Amino acid sequence: MAEPMKIRAQATGDVVDIKVLMLHIMETGLRKDAKTGQFIPAHFIQTVTAEVNGKTVLEAQWGVAISKNPFLGFKVKGAKPGDKVVISTVDNKGEKNKGEATVG
Repeated sequence: MAEPMKIRAQATGDVVDIKVLMLHIMETGLRKDAKTGQFIPAHFIQTVTAEVNGKTVLEAQWGVAISKNPFLGFKVKGAKPGDKVVISTVDNKGEKNKGEATVG
């Protein structure tokens, strides 16, 4: 299985630009299987949390309107090179994923 996330965190002055590519099917539950005609069960990320050195800097609640393999980009003021960035997700089936990177 591929890594659930790819994270880049780059500092410019006292601002860190964080970019996250999350690998997830993000199924809405509204699509039908072409062969069986049955609805494909919903499977999507509900919660995204970002921490820098253990301090929460972003919390997001997502739903079915987010596309497959979502990309999230945001900036954090006050972080510096060497700081640890952790991104955590929880989907509607209770599956949890976590990725981390060091600010460069």
